[in-house]
Amino acid sequence: MKVSIIGGGGLVGSCAGFALQAKGSVREIALIDLNLDVAEGQALDIMHGSSLTADQDIYAGGTEHVADSDIIIITAGLRRKPDESRLDLINRNVSLFQGILADMKKYKLKQNAICFVVSNPVDVLTYLAMKDLDLPQQQVIGLGTALDTTRLRGILAKNLGVPPTQVQALLLGEHGDSMVPIWSAAQIAGLPLDKWPGFTPAMLQSVEKQTRGSGAEVIKKKGGAGFAVGVAIADIVESIVLNQKRILPVSSFQTGAYGLNDVCISVPTVIGKNGVEGHIEIDLWPKEKMGLQKSARVLRETIDKVL
Repeated sequence: MKVSIIGGGGLVGSCAGFALQAKGSVREIALIDLNLDVAEGQALDIMHGSSLTADQDIYAGGTEHVADSDIIIITAGLRRKPDESRLDLINRNVSLFQGILADMKKYKLKQNAICFVVSNPVDVLTYLAMKDLDLPQQQVIGLGTALDTTRLRGILAKNLGVPPTQVQALLLGEHGDSMVPIWSAAQIAGLPLDKWPGFTPAMLQSVEKQTRGSGAEVIKKKGGAGFAVGVAIADIVESIVLNQKRILPVSSFQTGAYGLNDVCISVPTVIGKNGVEGHIEIDLWPKEKMGLQKSARVLRETIDKVL
């Protein structure tokens, strides 16, 4: 299984490459970047640890590597400023992203290739990739709220003093300001969140506030997120490679789930070797469903303005 990372010389792309090496579920990783020297440096750095991780072929190169790739991860893009929403990036990033897609289209992609969009604003750019690339819509996915979800779980675990792996909670909708926490389904070790010792509505509001501001906080303090987004990317890739059919909060094209249509947005999504293999609808609190629909309208309005 070969994975190419466009933007592999940057923080997010290189962290994704390292996380994929640590997972050990793919055989070949190509880091693609306009700055080939930086990409080669990242590839060497990752490769130097391979004897302690996994037997893989890790190298840098050009866009031609997408032609025989099973999964193409797009991380390239301009970084969000601390006071800038992800959707504010749209006017700055769309033309750059269209150039990346044009470069990809110079090569005939594998029939079953998966395009995995990470660049922000991820939901809008996932929609653009789905419309522009000659791939079935189920083979184009975005990172969506997978990163937000792992942030939420980690912050909630810290507040409750429980292991992060025991937390089950979701953020759905836009990867941005209108994302929706699904508290109705949240659990700790399979037990209802609202029955857990230490739970209070005020604590929940604090966790949500911390989560919403966590991306901007990381950007302000260290210039950009890398480690958490890297492991989130690798987690989704592993579900594809191993055909795990896990239910993950990724962005994909919607045709009716929760009343959402003609947008790429995060809902519970079955991810396997073919990419999107289904969407799961469970009963939500009315305010959660309304929040999802509002989030879709925000994205649709943005798409109508810029695409």
